[in-house]
Amino acid sequence: MNDQVVNVIGAGLAGSEAAFQLARRGVRVRLYEMRPQKMTEAHQTGLFAELVCSNSLRNASLETAVGVLKEEMRRLGSLIMEAALATQVPAGAALAVDRELFAKYVTERLSNHPLIEIVREEVTKLPSGITILASGPLTSASLAAELTRLTGARELYFYDAIAPIVAAESIDTTVAFRASRHGKGGDDYLNCPLTEEQYDAFVEALLSAEKVPFHPFEKPVYFEGCMPIEEMARRGRLTLAFGPMRPVGLIDPRTGRRPFAVVQLRQDDREGRMYNMVGFQTKMTYAAQRRVFRMIPGLEKAEFVRLGSLHRNTFINSPRLLEPSLRLRGHDSLFIAGQIIGVEGYVESAASGLLAALNAWNLLRGEPLIVPPRQTALGSLIAYITDPSRRDFQPINANYGLMPDLPTKARGRQKKIEMGMRALEAMQTWIEANGLNPSCGGELFI
Repeated sequence: MNDQVVNVIGAGLAGSEAAFQLARRGVRVRLYEMRPQKMTEAHQTGLFAELVCSNSLRNASLETAVGVLKEEMRRLGSLIMEAALATQVPAGAALAVDRELFAKYVTERLSNHPLIEIVREEVTKLPSGITILASGPLTSASLAAELTRLTGARELYFYDAIAPIVAAESIDTTVAFRASRHGKGGDDYLNCPLTEEQYDAFVEALLSAEKVPFHPFEKPVYFEGCMPIEEMARRGRLTLAFGPMRPVGLIDPRTGRRPFAVVQLRQDDREGRMYNMVGFQTKMTYAAQRRVFRMIPGLEKAEFVRLGSLHRNTFINSPRLLEPSLRLRGHDSLFIAGQIIGVEGYVESAASGLLAALNAWNLLRGEPLIVPPRQTALGSLIAYITDPSRRDFQPINANYGLMPDLPTKARGRQKKIEMGMRALEAMQTWIEANGLNPSCGGELFI
């Protein structure tokens, strides 16, 4: 490979994956990260690939599109999947990680790579040469303004909320019981059961609690997959009971009956010292969070390792601006990846960084740019977000609804399994046809 350097802006999941994929193929990379010199509203460290909303990379089975996407990434030699498997914690059917160990793993892999130069500074103007912009949904105002100037497009935005984390030793385990819904995953979750009276009191407290106000210029546009708990409660008395607090498949061992509602807690670190309140993103003030969440049975004496918060996430109008290769239309050497392109979720973000890196590599070698088949989880996601006929674009997760239908009449679980198997077969064929096995293009530094 020649001495040309590829710039990667942002060392989140997409940027970290992109930098690694290029370097392992013998490409010199200049990786820019503004943290810790300049922090965002949500990050707490200067580590690469810091997970800020949850420690879960969601379902790991082939019955879900995101589970298929994980396997597609693993076959492509994903650093993020490698790190996740190395720092995994119990989470039933989900792939969850110890956040600190995960970020340290990625940081060390990239920092120790001989072909990756780390530049700790804010980028306000895009550098010359082949560049992957993966600055994330919390892109700094100056870089967002540069991108807006470059595209001539008005930026879009939504709001993303973070769930609280509770110290394990402060949870009353005589009340909270271990179980997974319908027994899937054994006893990986702690469940705080509520009676109907306790549930009603909790919902009333949520609705009346003090919230952090928006600035006058801000307009709240929430992503449905990360809705603040109080906003869900505002939709109706039983919204939470049929949502994140649904008790189906759970029996309280103290009563032998199903609770009216539950609050689930998921292990957040490998040692089991911290638990994440599943689905409890919030915009309540810190004082209100402590008061309201301690109304939950089992959490009366909860010590909060982290309280919830809400921050602005930025994304571009990808159907109008991006080619399926993730290259910016009209700009031959600029690729954009990560949540800023409107893929929602850690796994989807990293996967887009992987694809952007493969195409930056091809561009560097004078090879055609490539896109995964529509039958794959990655290919169907990219096809959706780059479809120029799409209107009212909003962020989206990988899901089976984006994939082409099967020729068979399979239904339900069997249909998903067949779609998953088809996706992996199509991905494997694509990998082999394009010479994308992880060892291609140069020596591996792994």
